[in-house]
Amino acid sequence: MTRTTVTELLNATRLDALLTSPGGRIVAKATSPDAKGTSYRSRLVELDGGAPLGLTRGNASVGSAALSDDGSTYFTAKRVGEDGNEADDATLWGLPARGEAAQLASRPGGFGRIEVRGGLLLAELDAHSQATDEKSHAELSKARQDAKTSAVLHEGFPLRYWNADLGPGRTVLAVAELPEDLGSLAPLAGPAAGGEDDDAPEAQVLSFRWARMPEGRVEGWEPSPDGTRAVVGVSVSIPGQLGATQLWLVDLVGGGEPRLLLDAEVSYSHWSGPISPDGTRALIGREAHWTPSSDLDSETLVLDLKSGATTRLWPEHDFWLDPAWLDDATVVAASDDHGRGSLWIGGIAEPAPRRLAGGPEDKLAFGSPQVAGSRVVTTASAIDVAPFPVAVDPASGHLTELPTPAQQTAQTGSLTEVFATAEDGTELRAWLRLPAGEGPHPLVVFAHGGPWGSWNAWTYRWNPNPFVDAGFAVLLPDPAISTGYGTAMIARGQQQLGGVPFTDIMALTDATIARADVDETRTAFAGGSYGGYMANWVAGHTGDRFRCIVTHASLWDTESMGRTTDNAEWAPAMAQQYATYSPHHYAEAIEVPLLVIHGDKDYRVPIGQGQTLWYDLLTRSATPLDAEGKTRHRFLYFPDEGHWIARRGNAELWYETFIAFLAEHTLGEDWERPTTLG
Repeated sequence: MTRTTVTELLNATRLDALLTSPGGRIVAKATSPDAKGTSYRSRLVELDGGAPLGLTRGNASVGSAALSDDGSTYFTAKRVGEDGNEADDATLWGLPARGEAAQLASRPGGFGRIEVRGGLLLAELDAHSQATDEKSHAELSKARQDAKTSAVLHEGFPLRYWNADLGPGRTVLAVAELPEDLGSLAPLAGPAAGGEDDDAPEAQVLSFRWARMPEGRVEGWEPSPDGTRAVVGVSVSIPGQLGATQLWLVDLVGGGEPRLLLDAEVSYSHWSGPISPDGTRALIGREAHWTPSSDLDSETLVLDLKSGATTRLWPEHDFWLDPAWLDDATVVAASDDHGRGSLWIGGIAEPAPRRLAGGPEDKLAFGSPQVAGSRVVTTASAIDVAPFPVAVDPASGHLTELPTPAQQTAQTGSLTEVFATAEDGTELRAWLRLPAGEGPHPLVVFAHGGPWGSWNAWTYRWNPNPFVDAGFAVLLPDPAISTGYGTAMIARGQQQLGGVPFTDIMALTDATIARADVDETRTAFAGGSYGGYMANWVAGHTGDRFRCIVTHASLWDTESMGRTTDNAEWAPAMAQQYATYSPHHYAEAIEVPLLVIHGDKDYRVPIGQGQTLWYDLLTRSATPLDAEGKTRHRFLYFPDEGHWIARRGNAELWYETFIAFLAEHTLGEDWERPTTLG
C-alpha cells in the first residue's frame, strides 16, 4: 500500500507555476513523469475558462516561458536526442496563437528566464566573462570548449549556490524585438511540434542586444511594463559583509549606463520587485540581516525610481509579504497566516491592508499573486490539497477555481489541529494528519525547515499522505521562528535555535500524545534542513523518548557549517550560539537509531555535515557499533542530488527507505532493503 501511495503521489501531474499577461491570458506550467516514468517533464497548458488546452508537447521539458496578449507564447526547452538525453543548452521557441512552434534562437549557454513586454522579448543570458556581445560570447565559449577546461576563477562569494556551481560566466540581460508575424515563420521540429530533430537548422530569428550591466552577481531582476528598464539586484562583497546586495536601474534598450538605486549595506539586503504599471515605482524587499544582536526581518518598501526614496508598505502590518501591483496605487500580496495563508489588498499610502481571501477561518495558503486583466490570479493549496489555480475578485474577494491540468491525490484519514501553551505563555498550534480508524496510532513529528517557514501548504517532498497510509499520525508543528505569526514569534527563538523552538515542539508533541488516538509509546521524529538541525538536537536531548529519528540535509556542526555553506550570513549569525546550540556537542547523548540522509550536491548544507554526523554516530554516540561492528544507524546517500531529493526514482527511494526505517523501529517490522538500492 505504501509503494502504491508513493507512486501515485510522485506520478500525479503537478501545477508548478502560473503565467499571466496584462490582457488576461492565464497559462499553467504543469509537470508530470516522462514516458519512461523515470524523470519529469514540464509542459504549458492554456487556462481559457473551459477545459485546459495543451500548448506544448513532445519529450522536451519547458523551462522558462512568457506570454503575449496576441495569443503567442514564448518558451525555452532543451532538445532531446535519439539517446533520450536533453541537450546541455536551452533553445528559444515561439508558438503563435494558431500554428506550430518555430525555433527563434539558440546559443552556447542557452537561455534563462524570459519575459515579454510589449514588442520586446527580454532574456537572462549566461555570458562569457570577457564577451561584449553574442558574437564574441559564441567565439570565446567555443575556445573554452575546445580547450576542454572546466576551471573557474572566482573573485567573489559564494563559489556555489544551492545545488549549482557558479561561473565561469556572468549574467547579462538582453533584448530582442519580437517578429511581427510569428505565425509566418516556418515551424521546426521541436517540443511543440512533436519532434526532436537534432539536424534541424539553427534558426536565429531574434537578434539580442546586451544591456550594460553593473559588476557583481545578478540575484534577480524585474522589468518595467514597457520593457525598457529593469530593477536588478546584484550581490557584491563589502567590508563586514560577504554577499551584500545593491539595487540598480538598468537601461535595457538605450545602451545607457546602469544607475545605482540603493547601495550595499552591512545590516540589510535588498531584493528587486515588480515595477508599477506607470513605471514610476517598484516594490522591493528589504531584509535585516540575522546577527547575534538582531533578528532576520523582512519588509516591503515602495521605491521611487526617480529619486531613490523609499517608504515602507503597510507599516502597521506584521507579516512577511509577496506583493504585486493591482494598479498604480494599490497592491495585493500573499503571506503566511497562522498555519494557513492570506491574500491582502490596500493602497500604498495606507497603514495596513485588508484581508482579501484566506485567513484563520480557511485552510488554504496562496502562491505569488499576479494580475491578469481585472482579476488576481494565484495558486492555492493546503496540507491535504495539492496546488490548484484560482482567480480572486479584488473588490469582493470572491475566489473562483480555474480549470487545472493538475491532479489531486486521494487523501485518507483526517486533518485536525493541535494547540498547546509554550513555557513563556505563547499560544502554539500544529496540524495533525491522522490515519483512518480509532487508533491509537504511532506518531512521527516533522520539524519544518527554514528556520523561517510554516507547515501551511502542500508539499511533494515531505508529504504526510504516504506516512498516513502506512499507519502513522503526522504532527506538523509551527514553533518559534515560524512565519505567519508576526515578528514576535520569530524573535522568540532566533537567538537560541535549540532553545525555545525545541521546547515549543515538545509542548505540541505532549499535547498530541495526550490524545486517545495517538500512541505515546511509539513515536519518531524527523526533519530536513533546519528541521534536520532540530532532529539532531532532539536526538541529543530526549534520550529514548523517540524510537528513532530521521535527519535530512541536516546541520550538525554549526561552526564548520558557517565556513562551507553558500550562505554568507550563517557564520556571523551563529558565532555566539555555537558553544551552546551546535548539536554535535551532544553526540554522546544520542541513544536511538538515526537515519541520516544527504545529497552530495547540497551546497546550502554541505555534505560534510552529514559525513561528520555519520562519523560521530559510529564513534561517539551512546550506541555506536555492536560487538560485531554493526550499527543500527543508517546513511542514505544521493550522489546526484542537492538540498532536495528531486529526481523521480530517488524521491521514491527516499519515501520507501524513510517509512521502512520508521516501521522497523516503531512497529517492530523487519527491515527490507529496497532492491533498487542495490
